[in-house]
Amino acid sequence: MPFNSTIPPLAVKRMTEYLAHARELCRNGEEWVSSSGLAETLGLTSSTVRQDLSHVEFSGTSKRGYSTAGLVQVLTSALGADRQWRSIVMGVGNLGRALAQHREFERQGFDICGVFDDDCRKVGTHVGELMVQPTTELKTFVSENQIKIGILAVPATAAQEAANELVEAGITGLLNLSITHIATPRDIAVVDARIVASLLELSYAIKALEE
Repeated sequence: MPFNSTIPPLAVKRMTEYLAHARELCRNGEEWVSSSGLAETLGLTSSTVRQDLSHVEFSGTSKRGYSTAGLVQVLTSALGADRQWRSIVMGVGNLGRALAQHREFERQGFDICGVFDDDCRKVGTHVGELMVQPTTELKTFVSENQIKIGILAVPATAAQEAANELVEAGITGLLNLSITHIATPRDIAVVDARIVASLLELSYAIKALEE
């Protein structure tokens, strides 16, 4: 189904929420959902929902709303979730280990098939079914296994170097879990997932409620 490849970032973020909710509705046997239903569940306005879905050229049916199955299909395609993304984790600390063993990633289309660390004490050990490999093997592994995504689970001081290694190895997308900014070439997609920043937002929201 056609869609606009220049969807605004905030709309893309909301679409991930629409997809998760539509999938849940399908699992519960719900065939239809209205824009007001989506809006109420996700804390949005109906007009925002309709405007977001216009980017993927998906419209509802009068008096019924949106087909949940159709919504799942079009959003899955628009977000690139209709294919398997081969991924690797850089950094085998507590966070890296948890990510590598998280089964939900595979169910959502993200196949973590390698873990890497430059600590010789960790190389050769196992994280679940995966053996920790040295970063010297990174380029060969990425090429032979057609890896597209690198997940940075390293300390902030090591994030830029690890990102450089992943870019040089040939990945095309980075999920940055470190608390620092990383610089990459323009043809590399980067998404920052800042847990600490999100907690700070939450602490502010709680403080505001208490005042």
